[in-house]
Amino acid sequence: MLTIHAADLLLTAVPGAAPVPGGAVVVDGGTIAALGPYEELAAAHPAARVRRWPGVLAPGLRQARAAWLLAHAYHPDPREYAELGDAMLTGDRLAALDLPETRWSGSVRRGLQLMLRHGTTAVAGPFDDPVISTAVARSGLRVVPGPAVVGEADLDPLCGVRELAAAVAAPLVVGGRADLAAFAVSDEEALLAQGAGACVATVLAGRLVFRGR
Repeated sequence: MLTIHAADLLLTAVPGAAPVPGGAVVVDGGTIAALGPYEELAAAHPAARVRRWPGVLAPGLRQARAAWLLAHAYHPDPREYAELGDAMLTGDRLAALDLPETRWSGSVRRGLQLMLRHGTTAVAGPFDDPVISTAVARSGLRVVPGPAVVGEADLDPLCGVRELAAAVAAPLVVGGRADLAAFAVSDEEALLAQGAGACVATVLAGRLVFRGR
């Protein structure tokens, strides 16, 4: 079944390409079938399911800090918030935890879920820990080559980035993998200023894997 993802503004991150007001992406399975103004795409594909998102529709982001965030940070379970808080634990606080494999694997899975909530569809590897590599493989996230960023505890792939194209795994093109993210912002400048915490939806190989409330 075809799905049209539409938003107020489409950013393809293709070099030299202009933003598309009222833009949309047609997804066929896990592949991008068409890009352009929503009205044109809807007319060409009248039977397609339509998902509308507020703000900006863009390529999924690449998390360059993924290896560090998964191997050197603990992501608490909500049931632990009263004791540990809801922020990731690193350094001495991480070293003080008792982390049997089951607890550690839970942290890794939650870390990956948090990445999806930030519009991440690709992670920079490699991942040497088998617990981490198995969880990444099961998540469906693309593993892409670096450059990896080490020692920065930030789940936002846009942190320190000056243009969207520098933070995506691949631009949106017809025939490419349907990795998308929608952000509740007005344009690229606002997205870079507010960060990926503005994510309202993440689409991974055509599957809606995160939807904000």
